[in-house]
Amino acid sequence: MTGPDSTPIMNPVALATLPQSQAEATNAMIHYYRAEMGRMNYWRSRLDLTTNWAITVMAAMLSVTLSTPSAHHGLVLFAMVILMLLLGVEARRYRFFDVYRMRVRQFERHYFAQFFGPEPQAGAEPWLQMLAQDLKHPRFRITFWRAMGRRLRRNYIWMFLILLLAWLLKIASPDLQSGVHLDPVRPVATLVAQASTGPVPGWFMVGIVAVFYAVLLFVAYSSRERGGDEVRV
Repeated sequence: MTGPDSTPIMNPVALATLPQSQAEATNAMIHYYRAEMGRMNYWRSRLDLTTNWAITVMAAMLSVTLSTPSAHHGLVLFAMVILMLLLGVEARRYRFFDVYRMRVRQFERHYFAQFFGPEPQAGAEPWLQMLAQDLKHPRFRITFWRAMGRRLRRNYIWMFLILLLAWLLKIASPDLQSGVHLDPVRPVATLVAQASTGPVPGWFMVGIVAVFYAVLLFVAYSSRERGGDEVRV
Protein backbone atom coordinates (compact mmCIF):
# COMPACT_ATOMS: atom_id res chain seq x y z
CA MET A 1 0.00 0.00 0.00
CA THR A 2 1.46 3.38 -1.07
CA GLY A 3 0.55 7.05 -0.74
CA PRO A 4 0.28 9.76 -3.44
CA ASP A 5 4.06 10.12 -3.59
CA SER A 6 4.58 6.35 -3.81
CA THR A 7 5.84 6.28 -0.21
CA PRO A 8 4.92 3.04 1.57
CA ILE A 9 2.35 3.52 4.32
CA MET A 10 2.82 1.23 7.30
CA ASN A 11 -0.35 -0.06 8.90
CA PRO A 12 -0.35 0.69 12.62
CA VAL A 13 0.09 -2.50 14.59
CA ALA A 14 -0.85 -2.65 18.27
CA LEU A 15 2.03 -4.32 20.02
CA ALA A 16 1.72 -5.67 23.55
CA THR A 17 4.19 -3.90 25.75
CA LEU A 18 5.31 -4.77 29.24
CA PRO A 19 4.46 -2.44 32.12
CA GLN A 20 6.82 0.52 32.20
CA SER A 21 6.01 1.86 35.65
CA GLN A 22 5.18 0.63 39.13
CA ALA A 23 1.55 1.64 38.71
CA GLU A 24 1.23 -0.31 35.46
CA ALA A 25 2.87 -3.35 37.01
CA THR A 26 0.53 -3.22 40.01
CA ASN A 27 -2.48 -2.85 37.72
CA ALA A 28 -1.37 -5.83 35.65
CA MET A 29 -0.92 -7.99 38.75
CA ILE A 30 -4.36 -7.04 40.05
CA HIS A 31 -6.04 -7.97 36.76
CA TYR A 32 -4.09 -11.19 36.55
CA TYR A 33 -5.07 -12.10 40.12
CA ARG A 34 -8.71 -11.48 39.28
CA ALA A 35 -8.40 -13.69 36.18
CA GLU A 36 -6.86 -16.55 38.16
CA MET A 37 -9.51 -16.14 40.85
CA GLY A 38 -12.23 -16.36 38.18
CA ARG A 39 -10.77 -19.53 36.69
CA MET A 40 -10.43 -21.07 40.14
CA ASN A 41 -14.06 -20.31 40.95
CA TYR A 42 -15.12 -21.76 37.60
CA TRP A 43 -13.45 -25.10 38.31
CA ARG A 44 -14.74 -24.97 41.89
CA SER A 45 -18.28 -24.74 40.53
CA ARG A 46 -17.61 -27.69 38.22
CA LEU A 47 -16.48 -29.73 41.21
CA ASP A 48 -19.68 -28.88 43.07
CA LEU A 49 -21.71 -29.79 39.98
CA THR A 50 -20.16 -33.25 39.82
CA THR A 51 -20.78 -33.79 43.53
CA ASN A 52 -24.41 -32.75 43.06
CA TRP A 53 -24.75 -35.29 40.24
CA ALA A 54 -23.38 -38.00 42.53
CA ILE A 55 -25.80 -37.10 45.34
CA THR A 56 -28.72 -37.04 42.88
CA VAL A 57 -27.81 -40.44 41.44
CA MET A 58 -27.43 -41.94 44.90
CA ALA A 59 -30.75 -40.54 46.12
CA ALA A 60 -32.59 -41.67 42.98
CA MET A 61 -31.21 -45.20 43.12
CA LEU A 62 -31.98 -45.55 46.83
CA SER A 63 -35.48 -44.19 46.33
CA VAL A 64 -36.22 -46.75 43.62
CA THR A 65 -34.51 -49.66 45.39
CA LEU A 66 -35.91 -49.19 48.88
CA SER A 67 -39.40 -48.08 47.87
CA THR A 68 -40.63 -51.48 46.67
CA PRO A 69 -39.67 -55.09 47.44
CA SER A 70 -39.74 -55.97 43.74
CA ALA A 71 -36.75 -53.70 43.00
CA HIS A 72 -33.56 -55.70 42.69
CA HIS A 73 -30.64 -55.01 44.99
CA GLY A 74 -28.40 -54.84 41.92
CA LEU A 75 -29.55 -51.25 41.44
CA VAL A 76 -27.49 -50.29 44.49
CA LEU A 77 -24.45 -51.97 42.95
CA PHE A 78 -25.11 -50.07 39.74
CA ALA A 79 -25.21 -46.83 41.75
CA MET A 80 -21.78 -47.71 43.16
CA VAL A 81 -20.40 -48.03 39.63
CA ILE A 82 -21.88 -44.67 38.59
CA LEU A 83 -20.45 -42.99 41.69
CA MET A 84 -17.03 -44.43 40.87
CA LEU A 85 -17.21 -42.94 37.38
CA LEU A 86 -18.25 -39.57 38.78
CA LEU A 87 -15.39 -39.76 41.28
CA GLY A 88 -12.97 -40.19 38.37
CA VAL A 89 -14.49 -37.19 36.59
CA GLU A 90 -14.27 -35.08 39.73
CA ALA A 91 -10.66 -36.10 40.35
CA ARG A 92 -9.75 -34.94 36.85
CA ARG A 93 -11.52 -31.61 37.41
CA TYR A 94 -9.84 -31.23 40.79
CA ARG A 95 -6.41 -31.39 39.15
CA PHE A 96 -7.30 -28.35 37.03
CA PHE A 97 -8.81 -26.58 40.05
CA ASP A 98 -5.65 -27.24 42.05
CA VAL A 99 -3.48 -25.49 39.43
CA TYR A 100 -5.39 -22.23 39.68
CA ARG A 101 -5.88 -22.52 43.42
CA MET A 102 -2.13 -22.73 43.96
CA ARG A 103 -1.53 -19.69 41.75
CA VAL A 104 -4.06 -17.69 43.75
CA ARG A 105 -2.43 -18.85 46.97
CA GLN A 106 0.95 -17.63 45.74
CA PHE A 107 -0.47 -14.14 45.32
CA GLU A 108 -2.19 -14.25 48.69
CA ARG A 109 0.86 -15.51 50.55
CA HIS A 110 3.75 -13.71 48.88
CA TYR A 111 2.07 -10.49 47.72
CA PHE A 112 -1.03 -9.54 49.68
CA ALA A 113 0.10 -11.09 52.96
CA GLN A 114 3.39 -9.20 52.76
CA PHE A 115 1.47 -6.01 52.01
CA PHE A 116 -0.90 -6.32 54.98
CA GLY A 117 1.66 -7.77 57.40
CA PRO A 118 5.23 -7.54 56.12
CA GLU A 119 7.79 -9.93 57.54
CA PRO A 120 11.31 -8.56 57.08
CA GLN A 121 12.85 -11.81 58.30
CA ALA A 122 10.99 -13.85 55.68
CA GLY A 123 13.57 -13.10 52.99
CA ALA A 124 13.12 -12.81 49.27
CA GLU A 125 11.33 -15.75 47.64
CA PRO A 126 11.45 -16.25 43.85
CA TRP A 127 7.71 -16.83 43.62
CA LEU A 128 7.32 -14.63 40.56
CA GLN A 129 9.94 -16.65 38.71
CA MET A 130 8.20 -19.88 39.70
CA LEU A 131 4.86 -18.43 38.59
CA ALA A 132 6.39 -17.40 35.26
CA GLN A 133 7.74 -20.91 34.70
CA ASP A 134 4.34 -22.34 35.54
CA LEU A 135 2.71 -20.07 32.96
CA LYS A 136 5.28 -20.98 30.31
CA HIS A 137 5.16 -24.70 31.03
CA PRO A 138 1.87 -25.47 32.82
CA ARG A 139 1.59 -28.82 34.53
CA PHE A 140 -0.56 -30.52 37.11
CA ARG A 141 0.67 -30.20 40.68
CA ILE A 142 -0.88 -33.40 42.01
CA THR A 143 -1.37 -36.83 40.51
CA PHE A 144 -4.71 -38.29 39.53
CA TRP A 145 -4.35 -40.82 42.34
CA ARG A 146 -3.91 -38.12 44.99
CA ALA A 147 -6.74 -36.03 43.57
CA MET A 148 -9.05 -39.04 43.70
CA GLY A 149 -8.02 -39.70 47.29
CA ARG A 150 -8.79 -36.13 48.33
CA ARG A 151 -12.26 -36.13 46.80
CA LEU A 152 -12.93 -39.59 48.20
CA ARG A 153 -12.00 -38.58 51.75
CA ARG A 154 -13.91 -35.31 51.69
CA ASN A 155 -17.16 -36.29 49.94
CA TYR A 156 -17.50 -39.64 48.23
CA ILE A 157 -16.54 -42.00 51.04
CA TRP A 158 -19.76 -41.11 52.87
CA MET A 159 -21.85 -41.75 49.77
CA PHE A 160 -20.22 -45.15 49.27
CA LEU A 161 -20.84 -46.04 52.91
CA ILE A 162 -24.52 -45.09 52.58
CA LEU A 163 -24.84 -47.30 49.50
CA LEU A 164 -23.13 -50.17 51.30
CA LEU A 165 -25.53 -49.92 54.24
CA ALA A 166 -28.49 -49.71 51.86
CA TRP A 167 -27.28 -52.81 49.99
CA LEU A 168 -26.87 -54.81 53.19
CA LEU A 169 -30.27 -53.66 54.38
CA LYS A 170 -31.83 -54.62 51.06
CA ILE A 171 -30.52 -58.18 51.03
CA ALA A 172 -31.13 -58.72 54.76
CA SER A 173 -34.64 -57.35 55.25
CA PRO A 174 -37.61 -59.50 54.21
CA ASP A 175 -39.71 -56.35 53.93
CA LEU A 176 -37.41 -54.79 51.32
CA GLN A 177 -36.82 -57.78 49.04
CA SER A 178 -39.44 -60.18 47.78
CA GLY A 179 -38.80 -63.86 48.40
CA VAL A 180 -36.43 -63.31 51.29
CA HIS A 181 -36.81 -65.62 54.26
CA LEU A 182 -34.10 -65.49 56.89
CA ASP A 183 -32.98 -68.72 58.45
CA PRO A 184 -32.24 -68.20 62.17
CA VAL A 185 -29.99 -71.25 62.16
CA ARG A 186 -27.83 -70.06 59.25
CA PRO A 187 -28.26 -66.26 59.03
CA VAL A 188 -24.90 -65.54 57.35
CA ALA A 189 -25.35 -68.21 54.71
CA THR A 190 -28.85 -66.90 53.99
CA LEU A 191 -27.61 -63.33 53.54
CA VAL A 192 -24.85 -64.47 51.20
CA ALA A 193 -27.32 -66.47 49.14
CA GLN A 194 -29.66 -63.46 48.86
CA ALA A 195 -26.82 -61.41 47.38
CA SER A 196 -26.88 -63.42 44.16
CA THR A 197 -27.46 -61.54 40.92
CA GLY A 198 -28.79 -63.65 38.08
CA PRO A 199 -26.34 -66.48 37.35
CA VAL A 200 -23.70 -64.92 39.62
CA PRO A 201 -23.71 -66.63 43.02
CA GLY A 202 -24.04 -64.63 46.21
CA TRP A 203 -20.59 -65.43 47.57
CA PHE A 204 -19.02 -64.02 44.41
CA MET A 205 -21.03 -60.78 44.64
CA VAL A 206 -20.10 -60.38 48.31
CA GLY A 207 -16.45 -60.89 47.40
CA ILE A 208 -16.62 -58.27 44.64
CA VAL A 209 -18.20 -55.72 46.99
CA ALA A 210 -15.63 -56.48 49.69
CA VAL A 211 -12.72 -56.04 47.25
CA PHE A 212 -14.27 -52.84 45.88
CA TYR A 213 -14.51 -51.23 49.30
CA ALA A 214 -11.06 -52.46 50.25
CA VAL A 215 -9.69 -50.65 47.19
CA LEU A 216 -11.58 -47.49 48.19
CA LEU A 217 -10.08 -47.59 51.67
CA PHE A 218 -6.63 -48.17 50.21
CA VAL A 219 -6.98 -45.18 47.87
CA ALA A 220 -8.23 -42.96 50.70
CA TYR A 221 -5.42 -43.99 53.03
CA SER A 222 -2.48 -44.23 50.62
CA SER A 223 -3.09 -40.78 49.11
CA ARG A 224 -2.99 -38.96 52.44
CA GLU A 225 -0.38 -36.21 52.77
CA ARG A 226 1.68 -35.37 55.79
CA GLY A 227 -0.06 -32.64 57.75
CA GLY A 228 -3.40 -33.27 56.08
CA ASP A 229 -4.63 -31.65 52.88
CA GLU A 230 -3.32 -28.20 53.67
CA VAL A 231 -2.30 -25.94 50.80
CA ARG A 232 1.43 -25.84 50.19
CA VAL A 233 2.94 -23.09 48.06
